[in-house]
Amino acid sequence: MASPFIELNVGDRVIKVTNPDKIYFPEIGATKRELVEYYLSVGDGALRALRDRPTYLKRHPDGVATEAIYQKRIPPKHPDWLQTVKIRFPSGRSADALRVTELAAIAYCANLATIDFHPWPTRADDVEHPDELRIDIDPQPGTGFDEARVTAFAVRDVLDELGMRGFPKTSGTRGIHINVRIERRWSFTEVRQSAIALAREVERRRPDLATTAWWKEERGEKVFIDYNQNARDRTIASAYSVRARPHAPVSTPVTWEELADVDPRDFDIRTVPPRFARLGDVHGEIDDRAFTIEPLLEWYAKDERGDMPYPPNYPKMPGEPPRVQPSRARPQAEDAG
Repeated sequence: MASPFIELNVGDRVIKVTNPDKIYFPEIGATKRELVEYYLSVGDGALRALRDRPTYLKRHPDGVATEAIYQKRIPPKHPDWLQTVKIRFPSGRSADALRVTELAAIAYCANLATIDFHPWPTRADDVEHPDELRIDIDPQPGTGFDEARVTAFAVRDVLDELGMRGFPKTSGTRGIHINVRIERRWSFTEVRQSAIALAREVERRRPDLATTAWWKEERGEKVFIDYNQNARDRTIASAYSVRARPHAPVSTPVTWEELADVDPRDFDIRTVPPRFARLGDVHGEIDDRAFTIEPLLEWYAKDERGDMPYPPNYPKMPGEPPRVQPSRARPQAEDAG
């Protein structure tokens, strides 16, 4: 027996949604059809965040209570109109990833049970030079969204002094993302270095609150600013992405004024569409201006501490310090002595 389906007109495309009544988000009873229709309702904003970017898909074919399929390559069988872009992994291998060029592509992927979309910080016409600096503010155990909020405003202070404009959004979980459009002049390595410099400056100003420590055992009850989200092949959920949680939260763009007292639990698959209909995309100006990261790179060059560890799945990078957990490195040093 054929699976039940509906068809939705999306621009010039007809998108088939199979098993539309399947429950994807059990806490609120939201269905697959609601997921697809959600993305259509915020289409202008979602497309602005994804357009022309290599994009990974985080899929949950049996709902968010089941294990995810994290898909970096475009599915082998896909419509001819769905576009791709070749990317290169840190290992040197390459793959064809989704290139989002129209809203129908988002709807098509939502039908494939894509809950959230994870774009690269580059565009398809130049995948080697990021156009986005990403500041990922990640509360650690003992901290929460309130601490992340204070840290975000500390980031804004630094950006303001540098003449840069950041656009904040809730992560859809416990944290905050701040995106900054930058000129496409620098490599992934240089953009990551600028993120390290920015994070270290926030840490210097708020040592009671923020940390850049890569090793969890050194972070304490502070908010981690994850500079490694700017490394090649690292991605974060895009603006307007639904997150794979039972209550269907959304990574929602907000203004700085809103961030002062916003509650991220207010943003979900059912509340964001009427908000979008009322306000539009509050990040609509994000592409209006691209900024230089030269001042941040100057800070990095003057910092005697140099580089910081990469994620463990990366090859050893030039100038990187030993990638050894501190508690394991100390006994080895003592034995050597």
